[in-house]
Order: sequence, then C-alpha cells, then structure tokens
Amino acid sequence: MKAAALSSFGGPEVLTLTEIPEPQADRGSVRVRVRAAGVQHFDGGIRAGWAPPSLDLHFPVVPGNEFAGVIDQVGDEVIGFIPGEEVLGYGTLGAYAQYVVVPADQIVHKPRNMPWDIAGGFSGNGQGAHMCLEAMGVGPGDTVLVNGAAGALGTFSVQLARAWGADTVIGTASEVNHDYLRAMGAIPVTYGEGLVERVRALAPQGVDAAMDTAGPEGLRACVELVADTTRVRTMIADDAARELGVPLLGPGRSSERLVELTKLYEQDRLHLHIRQAYSLAQAAQAHRDLESGHGRGKIVLMVE
Repeated sequence: MKAAALSSFGGPEVLTLTEIPEPQADRGSVRVRVRAAGVQHFDGGIRAGWAPPSLDLHFPVVPGNEFAGVIDQVGDEVIGFIPGEEVLGYGTLGAYAQYVVVPADQIVHKPRNMPWDIAGGFSGNGQGAHMCLEAMGVGPGDTVLVNGAAGALGTFSVQLARAWGADTVIGTASEVNHDYLRAMGAIPVTYGEGLVERVRALAPQGVDAAMDTAGPEGLRACVELVADTTRVRTMIADDAARELGVPLLGPGRSSERLVELTKLYEQDRLHLHIRQAYSLAQAAQAHRDLESGHGRGKIVLMVE
C-alpha cells in the first residue's frame, strides 16, 4: 500500500510517499481503508524525532493519529462493526496510509452528513479540546480564555466552551482571524505584548478558566489571568506548565468522548473549518503549512 512515511527524522522533506506492506486486522481490531487523515503537531514532533516514552519507533515510521474511512476487515471478537461501514477514529501512528489497523474501541460510526475531510480531522483536536475543558471544569456561567483560538484545537475549544454553557469566551488570534472567532461566538483579542491587560479590559469580572494552544508565553498569560491554576491547561507547553504549577493533561481519548463530539456535530453545535486538504503525496507540504503558524482551522490529507 501507499503511505507517507519516514525513513529518517528531520524536516518536512523526510516525509515521502512509500510502498509498505498492508496491515492485517487481528483479534479485537479492524482495518480501515482510509479516506482522510488529520495533520497534527504531534505528527510533526514524531517526524522530527520526538516520541512519548511509551512509543518505540522503528523505520519506516508512518505518522498520523486520526482518520476516517471504510471498514474492510474485522478481526475476531469485534462486536458492533462490519465491513463497509463508514467510521472515524484515532490511534497513535499509521493514519498517513491507504489502510490503518486499530482496536475496535478506537472507532465510532461516522455521521452521514459529515464530509470525509471533516471526519478525517475531527478526532484528535476534538478530543484534545474536550479533555482540556473537562479537566478545567468549564461550565455554565464561566468566562473562558482560549489562547490560539483560530487553529483546529482552538476552534473546537471555543465551540465546546459555548456548548457547555460558558457565558463568555475570549479567543486570541491575529486580526485577520477575528471575524472567524466572532462567527463562533468568541470575543477576539490580538495576542502578543499587552495581552493580559487587553483581556482584563474585556473581562473586568475576571477569567475563570484558560486554555493555551500557543506556547509558553501564552501559558504564562493564562496563569496571570486565572486565580486557580487547576483551571488552566496547555496542550503544547508541558515544561512551562511544570514550572508554573499547571496540571498536565494525561491520556484520555475514548470512543465515548468521540461519540459525544459527533452528536454535537449532528446537532449543528460543532463545526470544523478545513484550512487546506492535501493529497497523501503532499504530506511534506502539509507539514510545512501546519508549522507556518497563524492559520485557521484544520489541515487534512485526502487518501486515494
């Protein structure tokens, strides 16, 4: 099968279209013919040579941890799924390929009205935002700050905070993305020097919870604005979080969480803007785009 794979670590150029053996579904797992795969910063870290301690990488490495497609093999002891069903799901690696095999408890049925590009980029950032906001205890009456609100993770976070009853959501972004944030129900504010003062002017009553998707400086601003650091989270600045006493986000992806998100999508309460769709052969270009910064919405790979 074709896959966008690594034979060495480095910049986006090391991600190339390669032929590798097709994986086979075994007990408790399914094989999915991938139609679309999301592109995440986690994938860029893998490409550059970073990996969580639990992951032992061997070349060729196929990145990609969220996908959507059609089941074409079902292993023994799998209940609730059959070949031909359209699904979306998550894993750790392997989604930048024509086929991916994952445990059956890591997929859910794709909503009929969800396009493939959105389905392919839905699971990862959607669950990340859900995990953060849940850990922060976001709910009715809260004033919430989302730092880096125009990206895919920020897009989910703003909408989930609103869906869960937050009174006010303030989102940081470059000015070109302010109308985008307003359309999602957030109050936009430009990030950078003076951010704390600008947010305080918008929320004189105070900020109850804050989520950072931008980096260490953004996290420091969140901590300065929120009195209780247990109501602050970051997805990308763990070292700064340890320094500032912000709890780290542990594992938490689940099919139950993903089902809740797909239901919100079906209720028209959750939307995902596709920034750009690339082919599998353009995976390196997709990574360059992702790492350029300041974009809105999600980047996906469409798989033939």
